[in-house]
Amino acid sequence: MKIQVNEQALEVSDNTNIEQLLLQLDKPLVGSAVAVNQEVITRSQWESFIISEGDNISLFQAIAGG
Repeated sequence: MKIQVNEQALEVSDNTNIEQLLLQLDKPLVGSAVAVNQEVITRSQWESFIISEGDNISLFQAIAGG
């Protein structure tokens, strides 16, 4: 199915969850934040949140600074 990740078209398998998507994209699970259709998905929901056709997903990395 087709989705958008950070405004880039991407094809993923049906029944893909957020955690699987991050692993597929080689993104770290720790320090990442995810929003689907402008709604933040908490880390505890990643395994159960199934991505749908046409979802617009934003991925963010936490950055430490001083």
